Amino acid sequence: MTYVSNLLSSYAIRIRNLRRSVQGQDLIEYALMAGFVAVAAGALMPTVASSISTVFSKISSVMSDAAAS
Repeated sequence: MTYVSNLLSSYAIRIRNLRRSVQGQDLIEYALMAGFVAVAAGALMPTVASSISTVFSKISSVMSDAAAS
């Protein structure tokens, strides 16, 4: 019974720590905000849309190259 209670206690601690862990949250929020701004700019200014598309294509190719490595 002690082993089971220790195991449950350690899982409870891990879950609590996981809930508190928000290290990458700011980076994700900034990336989402930049994406929303880019989409809004593309919708409001059609001449900028092609430039935004080019930037996102370059980002996509860099990300896929990094994932393949």
